[in-house]
Amino acid sequence: MEANSAMFAKCFECPVWKAALEVDKDSWCGWSSKVLRRWLVRPVAAGSGSSEVSMAAAGSGSSEVSMAAAGSGSSTVSMAAAGGPVLWRRLLGLLPQGRLGLAALLGRLSDRLSLGRHRRSRRSSWLLLAPLLTPAVSKVTAPSFYVCPEGAHRFQWIRNLVPEFGVSSSHIQVLSSPTEFYEVMKEQIKAAKQRVVVASLYLGTGLLEQELVDCIEETLERSLQASGPSDFRVSILLDFTRGSRGRNNSRTMLLPLLRRFPEQVRVSLFHTPNLRGLLKRLIPERFNETIGLQHIKVYLFDDNVILSGANLSDSYFTNRQDRYVFLQDSPEIADFFTELVDAIGDVSLQLQSDDTVQMMEGMVHPYQGDKTAYCEVANRRVMEVINAARTRQELRMQTFHGRLSEGDPLLPQQDPSAGGDQKPEPDTWIYPLIQMKPFGIQIDERVTETLLTEAERGARIYLTTGYFNLTQAYMDLVLGTRAQYQILLASPEVNGFFGAKGVAGAIPAAYVYIEHQFYSEVCCLGQQDRVQLLEYSRNGWTFHAKGLWLYLAGSSLPCLTLIGSPNFGYRSVHRDLEAQVAIVTENRDLQQQLHQEQEQLYLKSGVVSSSTFEQPTRYVKLWVKLVTPLIKNFF
Repeated sequence: MEANSAMFAKCFECPVWKAALEVDKDSWCGWSSKVLRRWLVRPVAAGSGSSEVSMAAAGSGSSEVSMAAAGSGSSTVSMAAAGGPVLWRRLLGLLPQGRLGLAALLGRLSDRLSLGRHRRSRRSSWLLLAPLLTPAVSKVTAPSFYVCPEGAHRFQWIRNLVPEFGVSSSHIQVLSSPTEFYEVMKEQIKAAKQRVVVASLYLGTGLLEQELVDCIEETLERSLQASGPSDFRVSILLDFTRGSRGRNNSRTMLLPLLRRFPEQVRVSLFHTPNLRGLLKRLIPERFNETIGLQHIKVYLFDDNVILSGANLSDSYFTNRQDRYVFLQDSPEIADFFTELVDAIGDVSLQLQSDDTVQMMEGMVHPYQGDKTAYCEVANRRVMEVINAARTRQELRMQTFHGRLSEGDPLLPQQDPSAGGDQKPEPDTWIYPLIQMKPFGIQIDERVTETLLTEAERGARIYLTTGYFNLTQAYMDLVLGTRAQYQILLASPEVNGFFGAKGVAGAIPAAYVYIEHQFYSEVCCLGQQDRVQLLEYSRNGWTFHAKGLWLYLAGSSLPCLTLIGSPNFGYRSVHRDLEAQVAIVTENRDLQQQLHQEQEQLYLKSGVVSSSTFEQPTRYVKLWVKLVTPLIKNFF
């Protein structure tokens, strides 16, 4: 043991090893994770004496390896390995932090070099010590499912990171079609009295999009005709690169509003700080959008909010399938997202009536100013919104419990026959999850990884994405944890890039290649019964739905869903600004709505098998196979 310790310490003091690790840490992680899965993950046969080793990156990038005993005769391995902690702690400062695959690989190498009769038990003990290599950062306080309260309340650990909004399920409506989404938006804009807040990737330039702009203009005119000063405001947040594409674009669509109502309309265009200098000068239009985007989709009208993954373009109003949740009479949630959009808007370029852009006075420029300073300011602004909302929630709860303990007669009565405007008791909780890796904010990633990690055996997770390109961490969790997965993705024909001109036309084939690789990994590990891929197919439609439904073990209805802008891919986690919400409910009617939404999407899909990739439409050219590993982190 001591000889091995000295050998590894000497290896990592070698400048060649250090340089190799620093140059390509991600490649090390991806390769070693694959090696780890091949060696350690085995299918569990019910009733047998086998054990399952599952990889789980839990919390804030932390990693854990858990032993799950399956069947009656299985056994667990003790974490107490003599001498193990000493070696791992010596390597702690030398290894790239949070690299589970590399840690396990070193443990395996150590076992191979160690002589003795109990190599297998020593290897397991080494592996179970891998969490010692996790970074020393704050971790999600996520108790195990087995010690959490039953039902929806087991997810209350999320409020340790973000504000928790308790609402009545009667205020939540799941929309099902692009047409319904469009019509509800128009109705809400026309009925708005105080504010219209929009966050989207871009605004299209067609007739349907113009009709939306006209609705906003009519509402602005009506607000000016009202007696007394008007406090009606319109705030629109779009991405700079996507919103500036072409001669007719999102900016030209909104200029008339800015010119007519300069005091009431604000248009902010977010520019990623990663597109700067020579990179900005050399990368042409469209391709510059791969570096990073404003991808949040929130549509807010007074105290009503639509959360979705849909953009403001004609196909999203007609034949591009997405998901939509309509929250009504939810002032606290509306205030939170208004403040969030304002915070991002403050660090964005402001569109002027002459079609120029400029930053707010005193604000660091996203691509001309210092990148670190800009990201620090942006982080501070966004976290101020999150922390302020959490503080308000905590004060409200403290006040309520204080009055309750004092027997305050003015507290709302719980008698259901009581009249008046008393709000119904909350049976649903909404948690806004923000992911802005350029600013160092990784809340959504942490919560998603923890949800996948903690899903117990027998739980079912339905995960859908229009662009199947899971991060390595998410893939490891899907392949290594215990829940059953049904992953819905777009077939090539319903991919948004299908039939596109130029290089973009090969993007559906790249997704097919990624899908095939993942399916092969599932088959190699013998996980076909637990992890199933399905392809959405619908003639004349495209597919853009994303999110997750979680069914607890033994339940026929979901108690949690994630809905918003993230696609669970590299872009969503590392490059773009994203936001979604976790909706946790114990109301059966709302659970039924969510279940029906999931069923409607999955009914239009077919199960992926090995024969799927033998179809002519699944043929992937050699150059696409060669290029995809190099560019997959950009789409």
